[in-house]
Amino acid sequence: MNSAASGAVNGGISFWYADDGLPAPREPLAGDATADVVVVGGGYTGLWTAYYLKKAAPFLRITVLEQKFCGYGASGRNGGWLYNGIAGRDRYARLHGHEAAVRLQKAMNETVAEVVRTAEEEGIDAGIRVGGVLEVAYTPAQLARLKAFHELELSYGEKDRELYGARETAGRIRVAHAVGSSWTPHGASLHPVKLVKGLAAAVEALGVTVHEGTPVTEIRPQHAVTPYGTVRAPYVLRCTEGFTASLKGQRRTWLPMNSSMVVTEPLTGAQWDGIGWQGCEALGDMAHAYMYAQRTADGRIALGGRGVPYRFGSRTDNDGRTQAATVEALHEILVRFFPSLAGVRVAHAWSGVLGVPRDWCATVTLDRSTGLGWAGGYVGSGVATANLAARTLRDLVQQDSGQAGGSELTGLPWVNHRVRKWEPEPLRWLGVHGMYTTYRTADRRELTAPGVGSSRLARLADRVSGRH
Repeated sequence: MNSAASGAVNGGISFWYADDGLPAPREPLAGDATADVVVVGGGYTGLWTAYYLKKAAPFLRITVLEQKFCGYGASGRNGGWLYNGIAGRDRYARLHGHEAAVRLQKAMNETVAEVVRTAEEEGIDAGIRVGGVLEVAYTPAQLARLKAFHELELSYGEKDRELYGARETAGRIRVAHAVGSSWTPHGASLHPVKLVKGLAAAVEALGVTVHEGTPVTEIRPQHAVTPYGTVRAPYVLRCTEGFTASLKGQRRTWLPMNSSMVVTEPLTGAQWDGIGWQGCEALGDMAHAYMYAQRTADGRIALGGRGVPYRFGSRTDNDGRTQAATVEALHEILVRFFPSLAGVRVAHAWSGVLGVPRDWCATVTLDRSTGLGWAGGYVGSGVATANLAARTLRDLVQQDSGQAGGSELTGLPWVNHRVRKWEPEPLRWLGVHGMYTTYRTADRRELTAPGVGSSRLARLADRVSGRH
């Protein structure tokens, strides 16, 4: 590990917890219990689902079961991007027609504002700063992809998106060698842990029962089974995202994709003046193995990427510890973007898992014959998508129970979408690692041979993996 990364805190769940502190533990399940709805998973999806269901029907007895503590998974480790991207939209356009996908995108645009509004209404100080999302290109191949991406977003109704050249991009953030960018106003940055802590407190204040330290080992109709007892309910909703593979019979349902992050020490005023970034935009790029970053409220840069993308057998980590090579790679991205920050120290590094379905499509489902529901497969876009999924689960449960009819949300194309399981090992491991090796090779080629177009190998990897 080089001098910039030496001494960094590694693991400990995430910087966000180091910054805000671990939550006081809630009591585990004490034995068999009953409820009207049991939610498995205490992350964004599970907590938002409990929140909206309880607000809509205060008489419901809702229990949330969380294996560690609320926000232990991706909800407490993500990059803090609250934005309007949703996994699988283009596939849904092919399956259900363009207008259906436009409705899905409109719902995602509105979801960003819904999270901001609800956090304010509930008094949740999540450090939300609305600055949109700026995605930059710094090679000719990336610029071609950026322009195509921008036009595609316009075709899905995002008429307030803006395309910038090199000078306009530098006016927002001075990314080295940036030749263009696309900006959407439908985005914000936030402190993930402050959001999940505030949401958990709001859910409990409404009268929802939350049990932590209670791993669910099996879900079956009307039963959520734990080592401490079984919770029986007409509706059992699985909201476990990257940890889904740990449930009985679910090992190949969603692949737990690993994503890693670093955060710098606080930058000086002069350093910020050198790179700009005064508008609090979330920052991404058009690389095949893309990065994501934000300027934190306390003046750091938090930056993430894939690192080691997948552990054999769908294993997940315990405390977020990250390989030294991944920390180095992320620091190299930071310096490539902002050469003036070469001497800035990495203060903290961590990793976490996100859920990836075989067709890379986020979904919301309620099986009306069993009462089993689930939402997830966000492929890294879960901070906002979890909120839309939760409101959709609310509407599906209310529709099924006769409390309400169908809604605009229950008619969106991602509802009740089914997908095949991932391949068994070692094919799963070989496929994912092969895909990301190809992406990184393509990115290096575009950087070192700037005249080339987008890699054919990367497009082939997209098709073979099912991403497009």
